[in-house]
Amino acid sequence: MSTQARRPAVPPRPVRRPQEATGAVADDSAPPPRPTTPPRPATPPRPAAPPAARPVGPSPAEDGAAPPKDPARRIFPAFPAPRTTPPAPAPPEPGAARGRRGTGAVDLAPRPGAGAPFAAAPRGPGQDQATTRLRPVPRSPRRTAAAAVCLVLGLGLVAGGATGTWLTGDSPDAAADSFTAGAALWHEAPVDRLFPPTVRGRKAGPGGADRAWTRIAVAPDSGCAKAFDPLLASVLEPAGCARLLRATYTDATRSEVVTVGLLFTRADRQAMTDLRTRFRTEKLGQRRDLMPRPYPAEDTPAEGFGDAQRASWSLSVLDDLPAVVYAVSGFADGREITEPQSAASATADGATSAPAQAGLGHTALAHTERAAARLRALSQPATEEP
Repeated sequence: MSTQARRPAVPPRPVRRPQEATGAVADDSAPPPRPTTPPRPATPPRPAAPPAARPVGPSPAEDGAAPPKDPARRIFPAFPAPRTTPPAPAPPEPGAARGRRGTGAVDLAPRPGAGAPFAAAPRGPGQDQATTRLRPVPRSPRRTAAAAVCLVLGLGLVAGGATGTWLTGDSPDAAADSFTAGAALWHEAPVDRLFPPTVRGRKAGPGGADRAWTRIAVAPDSGCAKAFDPLLASVLEPAGCARLLRATYTDATRSEVVTVGLLFTRADRQAMTDLRTRFRTEKLGQRRDLMPRPYPAEDTPAEGFGDAQRASWSLSVLDDLPAVVYAVSGFADGREITEPQSAASATADGATSAPAQAGLGHTALAHTERAAARLRALSQPATEEP
């Protein structure tokens, strides 16, 4: 429905006569003039009223009625607009809560006891905070890299140790069993395993030459009496003497002889470790007054092999077995040696002594190393014997 259809009908404007328009007096014969409507006095402006709450319902513009015009701009007398009765409010729905606002209305009135809306709570030293926001700790790239490197190194060391133990079988229990088994080798291992009939040494001679020696005599197992120089016997006495085994070899030319000895001690692992440390730190194996004695077997090339014929020697204290291994070498023709030389000195570069030039130092060192390797192999049957 348009706005023009709702406006009240306005009667047509009466036609004024010239006299009324100009204000001239009419004659008596003319009909009396029609009284005109006096002008309305100016309406004083009304004070501004506070804005009333917007009623719920459609506005006049939405209802189709035209908004009233300003009275000051009216040209024709205004006729009062027909009164319209506002629609009655809809009855509340059954079960609705009392005081419920209408649809679309917003209650901005503060509740009793509530502070200013959207105001942050004041902070102070006396305020009780339920939780505390932790400050984030920045991560340093250097710290992260260092931690990663330490982790990798630690895992590598653990894995390497575990792999080495698995490959070599070097566990505490296996080492204890090996040490115990080594103490019984003197009466359990065959003599040919302890002293093979032939000993071959690859690159065991001067200049890396291959050598070979043949066993010519085996001494009966005995004690350690008269087997060492007195001073050496006193040094070895703390370890004890369980049994002493000896055998004598000669080379292919029968120009040299060598006695190999195996001393099985009564000491434990710690005592053998201490004894080995003493020999190494004090260099007792290089002293001429600490020499082992040879075994001169009758009716052999070593028959004249005595203390005066000793040219070179080598002695090794084992800490993984209760044993001391040694070898002493000399010439087979019985010549006396006035200045014997240890194997470590006779095998050094530039050595010019008679034992060094004859290779007797290489012979003593080769037999000592191979005898120690055989003992370790016999104490661990799973290991291949050299």
